[in-house]
Amino acid sequence: MIRTLAIAVSAMSLAACASLAPYGPQRGPGGQGFSEQRIESDRFRVTYTGVGAPGPVADLALLRAAELTLEQGYDWFEVTQRYIDGRPDSAGGVRPSVSVGFGSSSGRYGGYRYSGSSAGIGVGLNFSGPSPTSTVLEVRLGRGPQADQGEVYDARDVRANLSGRA
Repeated sequence: MIRTLAIAVSAMSLAACASLAPYGPQRGPGGQGFSEQRIESDRFRVTYTGVGAPGPVADLALLRAAELTLEQGYDWFEVTQRYIDGRPDSAGGVRPSVSVGFGSSSGRYGGYRYSGSSAGIGVGLNFSGPSPTSTVLEVRLGRGPQADQGEVYDARDVRANLSGRA
């Protein structure tokens, strides 16, 4: 019993270690953070890779798009495409599961007939840690009055509102 408890505590400790890294550029393949690629003079692909729930990772992708917009001398950006890779339960944790099974058999053994049935209930715990999540935004940058179409963001407002999450 003590050994099982020790294994469970160890698994939970390891799961807790995997968390969203501090905001910053991606350091190497498979690492957490942002990266961007210029597509045209006013279009970029912004990617933010992290672990855990997709929402916070998507916010950090928007923050990076806002910073990039301002760095390039623009005022606003439009998200023209968005890809989110991550499950709603990506944050991990302890998830209980219950299973029920039934079975029966019958046959002959020598001169005897036999039959039997059984039922079982199993309870399990999944000690999974946070899983990888990423958001990819394709953005078009703009100056002056914001476009009155699509998913358009004021870069200064986004930076002001989301920089506290970084």
